[in-house]
Parts: sequence; C-alpha cells; structure tokens
Amino acid sequence: MPEACPVCGQRYEPEPGFYWGAMYITFAFSTGIMLVVGFLVYFLLNDPDTWVYVTAVAFFAVILTPLSLRYSRTLMLYLFGGVRYQPDRANHSASRATPS
Repeated sequence: MPEACPVCGQRYEPEPGFYWGAMYITFAFSTGIMLVVGFLVYFLLNDPDTWVYVTAVAFFAVILTPLSLRYSRTLMLYLFGGVRYQPDRANHSASRATPS
C-alpha cells in the first residue's frame, strides 16, 4: 500500500498505530462472513456434516481476508481520520497536471 494518495496527497496512516482499531472492524467483518456462510451452508446443503461447515467457513474467511482488511482500514480512515471522499478531486488534479 502506498504511503500517500498519488492524486490528493492524503496520508494513509495519519499516526503510528492508527489502524489498531481496524482490527475490531475486521473482526466484525469476519464474524459476519462466518455467519452468512454458515447459514448458507445450512440452508443450501440441508445441514451437512460439521466438516463441511468448517471447510466452507475457513475457505471463505481466508479468501475474503484481503478484502476485509482493506475495507476495515478504509472505514477506520473515513470514520476517525477526518477524510471525506471528493469525486471531483481526481479531475481537478488531472487538469492541473496537464500543461496548457
């Protein structure tokens, strides 16, 4: 992950240890993933053996971990870092970068 945004210059880590709180958000995402996968396995496969639950939940937890980590850091930065998305920022920066 880059240290700062190449378009607007926003630092992705405002202070050391800023993303410790993102671990709690990741835990909530992981819990949600495990619950959803568990219910889907139960209803779609008609309550199979325990090893099917464990395998399905472990597979999806591992596969979706990078996505979960990225979005937890994004939420942490948005909720507690004072960052707001400005969709026109990229167009404004691109127009300044091109010579007239």
